[in-house]
Amino acid sequence: MSRSLAREPLFISLYRLPNKLYNIFMKNILIIEDDKFLGDVLLERFNKEGFKTILSRDGREGLGLIKKLKPNLVLLDIILPTLNGYEILEAKTKDSEIKDIPVIIISNSGQPVELSRVLDLGVKDYFVKAQFSPDEVMAKVKDFMSDSPVSNLDTTTLQKSNKTTNHLTGKKIMWIEDDAFLGDIITRKLSAENAHLVYSKDAEDALPKVESEMPDVIVMDILLPGMSGFELLEKIKANPKTKNIPVVLLSNLSQQGDIEKGKSLGAELFLVKAAMKLDDIMFEIKKTLKPSHN
Repeated sequence: MSRSLAREPLFISLYRLPNKLYNIFMKNILIIEDDKFLGDVLLERFNKEGFKTILSRDGREGLGLIKKLKPNLVLLDIILPTLNGYEILEAKTKDSEIKDIPVIIISNSGQPVELSRVLDLGVKDYFVKAQFSPDEVMAKVKDFMSDSPVSNLDTTTLQKSNKTTNHLTGKKIMWIEDDAFLGDIITRKLSAENAHLVYSKDAEDALPKVESEMPDVIVMDILLPGMSGFELLEKIKANPKTKNIPVVLLSNLSQQGDIEKGKSLGAELFLVKAAMKLDDIMFEIKKTLKPSHN
């Protein structure tokens, strides 16, 4: 190896490897993120965990790296120089060699996101910058990287669904979530499953709807504006009319105290967002539905 190449950063040296050699020896993550602080934090964290991680701060360069390296997973920002995240996703879907590479979106909560475009372009999951920690990203990435190969990502979920006797067709599901991005994703997902969605953005809006709608299952975040998910759960279980409706709690972090509190208040399940894909959450909801509940 020449002295000049030896001095180059790792991601540049890897970029110069022939495609076949790179893909044989390296299982890797590509981060396309122009926020210097966030990009460096994620790069350092993934490398410490043993992943081969490449960072690009430019959209056009990032698309080139996807084609060159064919990474196992891409973390993609929406707002980027030269090419934005949507343009990268559109180019990716048109290239048969890279279209099946899973992508997790890193979204800026202050920017409008065209949800239908993102979902139609095959995005597997997302994080909002203002709402996640490196630990959450790591948990989600490890979950994705444990699946093999990439083409079997959806097969695993399909196999789970086939084993589940409780389907979502015709079921009324109440989803309480103040994240508009996630709320819209859930709406599309449940519509595809032929379920009926009752959506609320906070507990105050949700409480009267619980009794009027009598959903088959309630799924709620524990961190809500105003009244918390725990307070809402307590009120639901205190009402003789609604106390038997199964409730699934969602959290960004797996705090043992929160899990124990949720169970003591009567929650059916406590799911950690960062540790699960959306399809896995759907699977858990199907298991929770009780045939005796109408």
